[in-house]
Amino acid sequence: MLRLTPAWSAPATPFRHTFAPIANVDQFRWLVRADQRQHLAMARDELGVRFVRACAMYSPEMRVWGYELPDWRLKPEQKAKRANWQLVDYGLEGLMELGLKPIYTTCFMPADFTDDETACWPDRNRTGMPRDPRQWAEFVAGGLRHHIARYGLDEVRSWWFECWNEPNLKGCFFGGGREEFFRLWSATWRAVKSVHPDLRFGGPSTARGEWLDEFLDFATRDGTPPDYYITHVYNNDSESQPLSPFDGPASHKVKDSPHFAPGVVRGLRRRLSERGFAGEVHWNEWGRSWFPHDPLKETALEAAFIAKTMGEVSQEADAFAFWSLSDIYDQCGYQSAEFQANYGMLSLHGLRKPAWNAHVMLHRLGTEQVAVAGGNELEGAVATPTAQGASVLVWRYPPTPDAAPHTGWVEVELPAHLADAQLFRIGAAENNIVERWRALGSPAYPTPRQLADLRAQDRLQPARDLELVREGGRLLARFTLECPGAALIEGV
Repeated sequence: MLRLTPAWSAPATPFRHTFAPIANVDQFRWLVRADQRQHLAMARDELGVRFVRACAMYSPEMRVWGYELPDWRLKPEQKAKRANWQLVDYGLEGLMELGLKPIYTTCFMPADFTDDETACWPDRNRTGMPRDPRQWAEFVAGGLRHHIARYGLDEVRSWWFECWNEPNLKGCFFGGGREEFFRLWSATWRAVKSVHPDLRFGGPSTARGEWLDEFLDFATRDGTPPDYYITHVYNNDSESQPLSPFDGPASHKVKDSPHFAPGVVRGLRRRLSERGFAGEVHWNEWGRSWFPHDPLKETALEAAFIAKTMGEVSQEADAFAFWSLSDIYDQCGYQSAEFQANYGMLSLHGLRKPAWNAHVMLHRLGTEQVAVAGGNELEGAVATPTAQGASVLVWRYPPTPDAAPHTGWVEVELPAHLADAQLFRIGAAENNIVERWRALGSPAYPTPRQLADLRAQDRLQPARDLELVREGGRLLARFTLECPGAALIEGV
């Protein structure tokens, strides 16, 4: 039996909901879709999301650079291309109508601005360096001046700004190398700050937590320091042997270790502290697997990994944004079924996967925590006093993803004064809408009736087998929990 004993009588420490503020949308162009906005409203209401990050604001699909309609009769050599912010405005205003704010990410490169043919995604976003950094800087600054004129300085000053996406993945998201990106950073930082010095600009947004020292050294010399530090991590980045800081034993760096991502998070936090970096730290893209198709993403393993990782390292940074919000997604092919092991926490029609329910559990924790005795590297808990009583999030994670699942008993001590408690669990079938979809025959295109039936079952449902036992003045909650699995106990 896994026995967990929170120190309910000890002083509590803050438990910031760093997993809540940011949602990731695959691409900025999806913000024009009504269903994407519905997914964002769900994230706002159920997960506490306040900011939205979406790459490729300057995608060809966004028409940010092109000919003017009144010039349609002119010969091509007589026409001039200009910035056009109509579709960007529509996306931004959709967020603001929902009470959300953007992570304003200045990428990718309008095709006319670069000679580099490197491109990503089906809509062929050009990712090379600008031919003329001054043209790029004026384009970026012009957009910000337009938004300030349209929405007011106070509104735009409340946004977060980001330079690029994963520039260290050369040939994919960036056509150049590290030094070239540093020049792009410098030009973009100066463009943003020329519009207003209070605009909060962050980077380097690298994959795998890389370039920390090199980036900060350059930014210091160049006089372009980031207002906040941004980077990304996936637990299977270990296969790439990343050049990132790491805090943990060598056994945590091997392939399939469930501890790799937490080790990178702790290592980067330690290195930033050693350097005296005082800004916020955002892991604005993170997850268990960066593979575009991974069947384990739609299982309880994903939920257990989220609970474990956030339980262990969520206080080591100021924001963690799981990749990604939903399966409205097209980087390696648009999916052809309701569930297809894609990145999203929501399916195409907004059905809640185990990863979503894990975030719901996190969001329902309190804002202070007490230490928990018991557990081990793979099983543990976060215990939080709440205004109603207490909430405890428990996880059980296997040593390897292919380990045989099993079920065991868990005992959690609750505050003795509580009168009752409720249990919620995520397992292979429990609170897992994917299994209910499979029971319907895995329809690629669920009918409206099937979707209605699935939605009627698509809420975190309480378990009925929680045992509450009073022994010697102690209140013990006993229940079974699958491994992999996660559970939330709410006591009142």
